[in-house]
Amino acid sequence: MRITLRQLDVFSAVAREGSVTQAAKWLNLTQSATSMALADLEAQLNAKVFDRLGRRLQLNDLGHRLLPLAQETVARAQEIEDIASGNRPGQGRLRIGASLTIGNYLMPQCIGNYLQAYPESEIALEVGNTRHVIESVRQFSCDVGFIEGFCHEPDIEVLPWLEDELVIFASAKHPLARKPSLHAADFNDAQWILREAGSGTREVFDNAVAGKLPTLKVRLELSHTEAIRGAVEAGIGIACASRLTLKEGLSAGTLVVLPTPFLNLKRSLFMLRHRNKYATRSLTDFMAMCQQTLS
Repeated sequence: MRITLRQLDVFSAVAREGSVTQAAKWLNLTQSATSMALADLEAQLNAKVFDRLGRRLQLNDLGHRLLPLAQETVARAQEIEDIASGNRPGQGRLRIGASLTIGNYLMPQCIGNYLQAYPESEIALEVGNTRHVIESVRQFSCDVGFIEGFCHEPDIEVLPWLEDELVIFASAKHPLARKPSLHAADFNDAQWILREAGSGTREVFDNAVAGKLPTLKVRLELSHTEAIRGAVEAGIGIACASRLTLKEGLSAGTLVVLPTPFLNLKRSLFMLRHRNKYATRSLTDFMAMCQQTLS
């Protein structure tokens, strides 16, 4: 058997990108060269590693079993080349998945610090809700994930990262913003604007209000905190979000935090890594820098 590193690299890229076209762009190869390398690999194995769904390629059972081994082999070969050529540790490509609050408000600082330390590195950031990030890590599409919710996938290692605080907020002109004190019953008749199902914020919120706000009225479900914030400022309803995302509105006085001592809205933020994924020096250094940057 004469499987090459190029074939394994192409296999990993196609698995991650879902198509030969996108994998070719990532690898800086022509589409024909990428297709040929994948075909040669399957010929060497005498088996298919992808199911063809139109133009999209999806890993089959054999592909899922081989992918971690292929990624580790390519990563170790790259590290050997880096050591031999005298490159500093930490160089390399990283694909990061982050849920919306983390991706928009915390990751830019982490990535900026990492690229200052390792300017030769290449980083791709994919932002989605918690469910999407978990699936990306599970499918090996991302090297590491950062989420605001919970993950119960047995194949994924969940590492505590930071503590965060969700708050209930409203427009400064909202009737609840003018009340001197608030109780749980005050929120039952309010119109709520919430994140969509599958987001970490929504999961924490639903757990916090379970049994305490029995007649919750959800007027809107939106997938972006910025849209929720704008709807609240427009007086459509009240909402729940990380305090991190509200600094501008709170400073300007257009938004106010509604005190809710009867709700537990504390939450943890987590780093995710697939248990079968080889931890390169780049990945290890990036995770350590994220821990250090925001500690």
